[in-house]
Amino acid sequence: MHSGACELLRRQGYQFVSPDASAAVKPCLWCKRSLRGEGMCYKAQFYGVESHRCVQMTPTLKCNQRCLYCWRSFEHDVGEERECSPDEIISALPGLQKRALSGYKVSPYVTPTRFHEALAPRHVAISLSGEPTLYEPLPTLISSLTDHGYSTFLVSNGTRPDVLAKCRPMQLYLSLTAADPETYQKVCRPIEDSWEYVQESLAILGTRRSAIRITLVEGVNDTDPAGFARLAQNSGATYIEVKGYMYLGYSRRRLSRNNMPEHTRVQAFAREIASCCDYTILDECPESRVVLMGRS
Repeated sequence: MHSGACELLRRQGYQFVSPDASAAVKPCLWCKRSLRGEGMCYKAQFYGVESHRCVQMTPTLKCNQRCLYCWRSFEHDVGEERECSPDEIISALPGLQKRALSGYKVSPYVTPTRFHEALAPRHVAISLSGEPTLYEPLPTLISSLTDHGYSTFLVSNGTRPDVLAKCRPMQLYLSLTAADPETYQKVCRPIEDSWEYVQESLAILGTRRSAIRITLVEGVNDTDPAGFARLAQNSGATYIEVKGYMYLGYSRRRLSRNNMPEHTRVQAFAREIASCCDYTILDECPESRVVLMGRS
């Protein structure tokens, strides 16, 4: 892997499975806040996932899109990388999480019980960086994580439906940030035209517990709620999450603070989607600017 990119990511808190591979773990902000007793992320509210017992990881840093709203860095080339085996990744997860959170053990805000729970994670969110379906053994990794007692969320851009069809996570997330191919090209900037592949991936969602995640970017893709509703309705996804873009990380090089919608705008867009399909609003988390919808 490119040493400059690797060192940059290490400074950002990435814990790599091995020096020559880009499979990595990095606790998210909510994991750390939950450790300190400062609340949990909306996934706890919506789906019961305890944030301090959740590992945020990726089996690869490779990605085939350059999304405007992505807070991750794709400006730094990671170069060649060795592909870790599923067993290698799974055996490394507890140790990497422990290393990443070790400084919290002495915090007066972290109870011994909560710290002990954090070092025995029970959930894995495959969502840290890159596009996980570019990691060839992904279906085996997910099934092995299940066998080891972990629940899993898989977040994908839907560009490799052949891989997604073989994956059986606890919940499959498909990022859908456009209702038409022109907006898709503008927002997601795929390396090759993948709109038809995304449509194939949408067709998979009705066969398993799944969620469509719409990241709403003010002035960029906050149009055509009926188009989003049609795609969701046809997919049969279990849930829709309408989430406001957050002005964070490297996305600040591509977008402005004005592109971050208020929660009231997210609510309004979700209501417009609901008016065009049989999904209804189930819950919301204003702090994260996200609205959860389900089929009625």
